[in-house]
Amino acid sequence: MANPSLHQSAYPEARFGGFSRVDGTVAFYTRVRALVQPGMKVLDVGCGRGKSVENAVPFRRDLRDLRGLGDHVLGIDVDPGASENPTLDEFRLMEDIENWPVEDASIDLILSDYVLEHVEDPDAYVRELQRVLKPGGIFCARTPNKLGYVALVAQVVPNHLHAKVVGQTQENRESHDVFPTFYKMNTVGAVRKALGPAFETEVVRHAGEPTYFTFSPLAYRFGAVMHRLLPGPLQNQFFVFARKRR
Repeated sequence: MANPSLHQSAYPEARFGGFSRVDGTVAFYTRVRALVQPGMKVLDVGCGRGKSVENAVPFRRDLRDLRGLGDHVLGIDVDPGASENPTLDEFRLMEDIENWPVEDASIDLILSDYVLEHVEDPDAYVRELQRVLKPGGIFCARTPNKLGYVALVAQVVPNHLHAKVVGQTQENRESHDVFPTFYKMNTVGAVRKALGPAFETEVVRHAGEPTYFTFSPLAYRFGAVMHRLLPGPLQNQFFVFARKRR
């Protein structure tokens, strides 16, 4: 997120609560939290190190912590450093990305936040998704739109340069938090095809804030205006909400 003064200059309503009307984190996690019920077991796939706890806005920070809403929050990740994530009840290392360390039909809700763009084999991902979810279980994902300008640029830049480019445009992203991208599940059609008839699927497009323009106040303000004008198919991200059919 941009520094408070820059953020509020583009989104004056952020002076009241610290978040804008187009905040993607608020929009996505508000719906996720509405879906988590008492007794549910939640799985965070690609849980990361939990940098959300460093967010300066308490409302945004607390939204992303799902502990206490259900029964148990389990996180899995290929990065051993994710064991430090303080928003989990339990962490398990993914030693094989095609075989999640999770029991069959044991999960009520799966969260996958900015992970689909890193999926190299959608069939394997969805196979594990189906295996660990209970019948009627819910899948929630937030991911970049392959047709949005951020993803289009990322597809041109070689993976080995992503950390450098992201570090120059997003001052709070560290190099160890940047992973290779493949964008194989990053259009509305691609994600619907991957999930297939086994899921009842809804996709919500979202423009969000111009977070990649925080390097320049002028660029950030221009990005905020541009985002308001983007047509739906070109908006930078989308949310996926899907229910496994019984």
